[in-house]
Amino acid sequence: MEENKVLDLVIIGAGPAGLTAAIYAQRAMLNSVVLEQESVGGQVILTDSVDNYPGVPHTNGYELADKMRGQAEDLGATIKSEQATKIEQDAATKIFTVTTAEGSYQSRTVILAGGATPRHAGFEGEETFGGHGVSYCATCDGMFYRNKQVFVVGGGNSAVEEALFLTRFASKVTLVVRKDHVRAQQAILKEFEESEKTEIRYLTSVERLEGNQLPTSITFRNNETGDLSKETFDEGSFGVFVFVGRVPATELIADMAERDDRGYVIADESTETRTPGLFVAGDIRQKKLRQIVTATADGALAATAAAAYLGQHIDS
Repeated sequence: MEENKVLDLVIIGAGPAGLTAAIYAQRAMLNSVVLEQESVGGQVILTDSVDNYPGVPHTNGYELADKMRGQAEDLGATIKSEQATKIEQDAATKIFTVTTAEGSYQSRTVILAGGATPRHAGFEGEETFGGHGVSYCATCDGMFYRNKQVFVVGGGNSAVEEALFLTRFASKVTLVVRKDHVRAQQAILKEFEESEKTEIRYLTSVERLEGNQLPTSITFRNNETGDLSKETFDEGSFGVFVFVGRVPATELIADMAERDDRGYVIADESTETRTPGLFVAGDIRQKKLRQIVTATADGALAATAAAAYLGQHIDS
């Protein structure tokens, strides 16, 4: 980084939202940098099959993200492998300072597109068997459950999609739904229900996992009666996948933006927060639908809004 140089824009996060923001920032001729603490592409690179992104049918998350990265870099975007640890704004100059382990960046605007991480279900034994019987990524770990039984906790689109993917490997896939219905798209749900390997248990929650190095039993709670039932297996013969939502990475701006009770940032239509010059994009933003296409839309909005903000507040 160049000492004492004030950038036009710092984009934090290189998922679909951040990469799209980078593309729009380059087209607006903004002097910007993208910071990514993990893998470019974010959570989408773990998605095995993507069939609902317009114009790019029958692809996977890694290939789609790689195309986005290539397009951004071809336009001149700079992507750095650094983790942002603090965001501050000078009260007088309104200049932001984004701190990383490697140093800091000063910028007139910031777009936070940090995404979200899997939410835990909270049953007993979830932490104990994390990575050893409990997983949060079917694409990553599905192959380890070939010809084994798996229980998928969740009742939304992600849970059903991941459960459907697991039918490629597992001998049986049981969807464990705490309510009396599934909140998934009907086409996906129908495909899951029609598989000979699947089962849905409504009004059910996982109470606890028990075992040694790997779980050997799982206890369920009937959410209607409160009754508990325990099922026992050979060690290593089953696993639990949890898909009950995500935790937005918004702590960096906890004092700079309004958040709802789940931690998602409340922003206006332009994606600007209550702090002028600070914008949010992607899964951290409060909205009704979180998909790749809505993340890219957010990225476009945020970068365009940042460019407009600069035009209004910065002298030529």
